[in-house]
Amino acid sequence: MKKFLIFSTIFFFFQNNLFASTKENIINKLNAINNISFNFVQTIGDKDEKGECTIKYPKKIFCKYEARNNKILVSNGSNLVIKNNKQYYRYPIKSTPFEFLLDKSFLIRNIKNSELKYLEEKYLFLEIRENNKNLKVFFSIVNFEIVGWQVEDVYQNLAVTYIFDTSINEKIDQNLFKLPKID
Repeated sequence: MKKFLIFSTIFFFFQNNLFASTKENIINKLNAINNISFNFVQTIGDKDEKGECTIKYPKKIFCKYEARNNKILVSNGSNLVIKNNKQYYRYPIKSTPFEFLLDKSFLIRNIKNSELKYLEEKYLFLEIRENNKNLKVFFSIVNFEIVGWQVEDVYQNLAVTYIFDTSINEKIDQNLFKLPKID
């Protein structure tokens, strides 16, 4: 019994230190990012969309989808626009989960104060439920970088975004984050 207690204590201590180190590594990666560009695949229901995005912290994003209808998603830091050939939607960013996803300081605070969970022994994720907004942010356990997120869209559909081919802190055109006008 005494050996079991000693082993359990050592294992628990090692596990907590390992997890704390992982959190620290993720936080260090996030702290080093001013902007990030990437390709993505987004799945909503059984429909996949592909494209490329650029995020500039805090709260700015530009995404161009590959589909034939010229869909874009843009945030200037206070508003979010989704536009395609037929439709134009504008939302205050505070009414969307992007309020959290695009706020690096908010993510870091939540990583420090929350328990990260494992998914398929390949990823860790941070789950945020606040102000009727649900967000999960996924991190690689290999390089501690963001690899995607899951949100509920404005229609309460589950949208899962997987990101890849990332470039960090490249020079970007600030005009990307200007909201498009209604045609």
